[in-house]
Amino acid sequence: MLFNEREGLFLSAASPWEISVKFCLGKLTLPERPAKYIPMWMLNWDIRALDISHLHALAVGYLPLHHQDPFDRILIAQARMEGMVLLTADRLG
Repeated sequence: MLFNEREGLFLSAASPWEISVKFCLGKLTLPERPAKYIPMWMLNWDIRALDISHLHALAVGYLPLHHQDPFDRILIAQARMEGMVLLTADRLG
């Protein structure tokens, strides 16, 4: 999830992509399929979509290599490029 002080909460396209992959692999349980659950959740919480642009994808190449997960890398690149704060439940370290 990304936060822009002027505009609120955003969900990167990378997040539903990762959620869908984990759901299909049986690594994530949701009350409904992601295609139904995520848009409903975004609407209920007034969360806007953030698409992944080519510039976001290219910015990944400028990140330090200690970020190995491709989903994390695109989220970090988007946050940096868009001047947003990245909100995560992931533990540091």
